[in-house]
Amino acid sequence: MTAERVTDYATRVLAPNPGPMTLEGTNTWILRAPEPTADRPDAAADAPRTARSIVVDPGPLLEDHLRAVLAAAGDVAVVLITHKHPDHTEGAAWFANQAGCGVRAVDPAFRIPTDHAHGLAEGDVITADGLRVEVLPTPGHTLDSVCFWLPQDGSLLTGDTVLGRGTSVVAHPDGALAPYLDSLEKLLAFTNSAAAPKRLLPGHGPVIEDPATVLTHYLTHRHERLDQVRAALAAGHTTPAAVVAHVYADVDPTLHPAAERSVRAQLDYLHTP
Repeated sequence: MTAERVTDYATRVLAPNPGPMTLEGTNTWILRAPEPTADRPDAAADAPRTARSIVVDPGPLLEDHLRAVLAAAGDVAVVLITHKHPDHTEGAAWFANQAGCGVRAVDPAFRIPTDHAHGLAEGDVITADGLRVEVLPTPGHTLDSVCFWLPQDGSLLTGDTVLGRGTSVVAHPDGALAPYLDSLEKLLAFTNSAAAPKRLLPGHGPVIEDPATVLTHYLTHRHERLDQVRAALAAGHTTPAAVVAHVYADVDPTLHPAAERSVRAQLDYLHTP
């Protein structure tokens, strides 16, 4: 496990938990303002030489991985959580205890300390020695999902809302399709704004260098799947398993349980008045 410098502000440590749902593994992100150099005198000029870092999604409870993150992160100001799934959160308490820092999350179950002041909400800004991180709630993949925007770097950390490869699962009932579609529209509008992100740093998979194209594909894909589910229902396939067999015939059967959770979210969306 090695730390990979991806941008001036973001370093990735890949957790060794590859799989059908995690791709190469969980991306743990270490955020830190760059130290000023002779050729970049304006870079975090007010930051100390040993600027504190912010760690996003420590990942699973794998001690070798977490120790690699500790070594790369140095002095940690705070841990931030994109969403509740164990491949992002399982190691958070252990890591925070070792780093001597707190954990901020939407879900109170993951906050350290546990009082309400350590949540994450729209408009929240987290700073650490020249680093600025802004919170963008993006519910849908899970209802507690958030993204983190680094305006100085032009990078948007998306957790599992947008993956580096393929598309994300919206798993009913923890996830819901209506807020997910709204979140994708919100992110697409953001990519077309004056402050458009240059790249997406996902929770799994490679960095996305063309955010608008990928988000447009995500929305198109979701609406195409909804049309396919409508057609399956019209053809008499009324159970989630029957819809999966009809709509997801081109998907690896090992992924059908995840597809069924997505279908349940789609059916819930279609049946909502």
